[in-house]
This record gives sequence, C-alpha cells and structure tokens, in this order.
Amino acid sequence: MMRGKRTTDYLLVDISNSYTKLAFATRRRLAKPMRHPTKGLSVALLRRLLRGQKVQTVVVSSVVPRKNKVIAAAAGSSRLLFLTPQLDLGVGIDYPAPRSIGADRLANAAAVAHLYGCPAIVVDFGTAVTFDVVSARGDYVGGVIAPGLEAMTSFLYDRTALLPKLSLREPVRAIGKTTREAMMSGAIFGYRGLVREILIRVRLENFSRRKPKIVATGGYAQLIARELPEIDAVHPNLTLEGLRIIANRNAGTLGRR
Repeated sequence: MMRGKRTTDYLLVDISNSYTKLAFATRRRLAKPMRHPTKGLSVALLRRLLRGQKVQTVVVSSVVPRKNKVIAAAAGSSRLLFLTPQLDLGVGIDYPAPRSIGADRLANAAAVAHLYGCPAIVVDFGTAVTFDVVSARGDYVGGVIAPGLEAMTSFLYDRTALLPKLSLREPVRAIGKTTREAMMSGAIFGYRGLVREILIRVRLENFSRRKPKIVATGGYAQLIARELPEIDAVHPNLTLEGLRIIANRNAGTLGRR
C-alpha cells in the first residue's frame, strides 16, 4: 500500500542572484533550509524536492525574473504567492517607487519588524550587502546597497595576475605577512569599516533620538558581525522567516490558480 504524501503549509523560496534558499515551513516554524545555485534552479530540481510532499502554498521572493516561470511550472496544484508591495507585509512603505524594491528586502523588513520591533535596520550580506531601514512608525523607508564581500575579493582575483582567490576567514593580524594574509586583512577589516560607516550615517540621519535594532543576515553575517558591536543580532534565515510571516498575514486572500 502506498503511503500518502506529507502535508506542510509552505515551501518558501528566496531567489537571489547567486543562490536560491528554500525551506519547508509550517505557519509557526521553518524546517532546515537548503541552498542551490540560482543558475541551476530548474523545474526538475524543484519537482524532486517536492516529491513526497504536499505543499499548500509556494511563497516566493525573487530578484531574478527569468526564474519565476520555473517556480510556477513546478508548483503544480499548490497555491503560488510572489511577494509584491501590494501584499499585507505588516510594515508600511514610505518609498517613491515601491515596485523597484527588491522582494527580499521587503521580506527582511517584514521579518525584522515582526521579530525584533521598530525602528530597525537589516544588514543582509549577499551578492550585494544591503541595508534596509524600518522607521519607528513601522514603515520601510529605503536603504543602502554596496558591493558584496565576495564580489569585492573576486574582483581583485579576476583583474590581477598575481593575487590569489580567497577563502574568507578571520585574519590573524592587520599586517599580512603574505599576499593572501594582506588580502584577507583588507577584505575583512575593510569590510567591517564599510558596514560601520554606513550604519553611523543611517543612524545619524534617521535615529538621533531612538536607537534602532540592527540585525544581520546573509552568507557572511556571522563572519563580519562578530566584531561589530553595532549589530545586535544575527539571524541567518531572516528572509525566509519574512516569507513565512507574510504568507501567514495573507492566508485569507490566497486563492487557487
């Protein structure tokens, strides 16, 4: 006798330029997330992932539009929810062109407001490092985008004849005794300086009276945040949590395709 499929509320999918993160989730919690290179995201891969699972809703934040049809094709009979500014996010949007905001940034804003309160700043260490600001009134008000840590170090490797490709880790000292050590020092200490300076300016412009909660997420959050006392918390799966929270808030409006 064949066993029935396991049923879960959500498959959460965060499609970024380099990697796609996925996690099954109930309304209350995430299962262990998975990560796959975005360029290899395919209908076949997703159908293998969904085999044996009955998912009520596939919830997606995407900054790679060409991959959206892959999700739609693989979703089957599941409901499909793409994150847009028109959804109930749990935060307002005080921004002149809401549709130009990356869906992952809206998910981060929704998650930080729900989990940590307002005002808040999310620092997301991805292909780019993004800073997203939620005001004391609970509105997404904008942010900052800077080159990602790996993109900066890869640029040095790609554009020079003698500099090596780095596997990033905490430097032993500021002054490197080898080329690799010197690059590591410049990457890690220099990047912390970039993050610190941006946070100082954002706080001076927006939060002169009330200190915001500053939460880091993304691939290099643990490495960079460990020596940045300005950062209050590291939440590795903040974007996926935002998708879960937004799906819960919009459950009553979801319809079958």
